[in-house]
Amino acid sequence: MTDLAAEAQQSARGVVIGLIVPDITNPFFAQLAKSIEMEVASRGGMVMLANSHDDPGIELKQVRAMHEWPVTGIIVVAGSDASRSYSAELPIISLDRRYGTYPLVATDQRDGARKVVDHLHGLGHRIIAYIAGPENLEVARERRDGFIERVNELSTPDDEIDLTVHAGEFDFASGEAIARNILLQLRRGFRITAIATASDQQAIGVLRCARDLGVHVPQDVSVIGFDDITLASLVVPRLTTLRQPIEDIASVAVDRIVAKIEAPSDHAVRGSLIVRESTAPASRWD
Repeated sequence: MTDLAAEAQQSARGVVIGLIVPDITNPFFAQLAKSIEMEVASRGGMVMLANSHDDPGIELKQVRAMHEWPVTGIIVVAGSDASRSYSAELPIISLDRRYGTYPLVATDQRDGARKVVDHLHGLGHRIIAYIAGPENLEVARERRDGFIERVNELSTPDDEIDLTVHAGEFDFASGEAIARNILLQLRRGFRITAIATASDQQAIGVLRCARDLGVHVPQDVSVIGFDDITLASLVVPRLTTLRQPIEDIASVAVDRIVAKIEAPSDHAVRGSLIVRESTAPASRWD
């Protein structure tokens, strides 16, 4: 198909945006896809959704297929830093997770992590465990580094923060398994007052583990997440978390595609802290 024929076909269809996510069963990506679909629909367009299953090879095939369709543009939530970039003759935007060298539209991860630390510090927490996301994802490293950076800024010889960092995945099972190792130490005299996580799924896994072990949240240990997925306001206790501004992120990404803005720079949107019932002043362990 010639370029002119492709443009004519695309014009006849209207705005069609390709969206590739790593795992549509992930609650955050499901909410993100919904926001993008609603944003595109408000402009009279439609979304073609594909699931890469965290596989760089499948992801590349999907980008190539959408490019040949052709669509107006493609939004990619990369499976990992190992994603194989595709050179296309149409706009491609990285969303939440960077895809190749394409500009990224995402939450300001470091700022969000710093807000989480400030909240815990303000509640008097000085013995904190942090469950990080996978090392092969820039988004996880940004959240971890922002968290550690702010802890180091606030910790002083007269008011020291004791921080332990645990490597994990973004899912429920990882949060539960790591929390079990942390919380079982409480029975051996270990003192900890808060567990912060790199995702709400991890945090919900922590809550489930705490319930199974008879550890009370937030009376014994505060728990805080990152994302503000729908489940965060449904679990018991309701989860304090850093809300990612999904609607704003979706709007910026779609704007860039529709307007064919070839912005070389990233665009970061600051998230907001949502305080619910899973955090409280630090237990004194008297």
